[in-house]
Amino acid sequence: VATCPYGGLQTSPQNTQMSKFLTKLLITTVSVLIVSYLLSGVHVSNVFTAFVVSLVLALLNGFIKPILVVLTIPITIVTLGLFLLVINILIIKWTASIVEGFSVDSWLWALVFSLLLSFVTSIIEMLFGTREKPNRH
Repeated sequence: VATCPYGGLQTSPQNTQMSKFLTKLLITTVSVLIVSYLLSGVHVSNVFTAFVVSLVLALLNGFIKPILVVLTIPITIVTLGLFLLVINILIIKWTASIVEGFSVDSWLWALVFSLLLSFVTSIIEMLFGTREKPNRH
């Protein structure tokens, strides 16, 4: 963080990226709480657990999911992309096995949770204007 000539603080690109990441985590945390409230087959014990769920999902989606997508390209092509839903289910079920206080009763609930989580997160991002706009040149 550097001082701006006008007396304020100037944010570095790293600070901007970190604040975007934290904002996304908080929005996902709220979404996890909303969706788990709506679905009887998904259980989150408290707000902190929802935050940990959003953090673990971010890490798994950022590091593990791309590897799974590449490794399953042939079956994804054969199923016309539907196998990506199986990968989403695996990520949700894996998160449930990692995070104590978060459980998903079945594969079907994991599928519905992943779809609703994406939907609710998108709505919240649209409402608060945090959704990144595509770069158009």
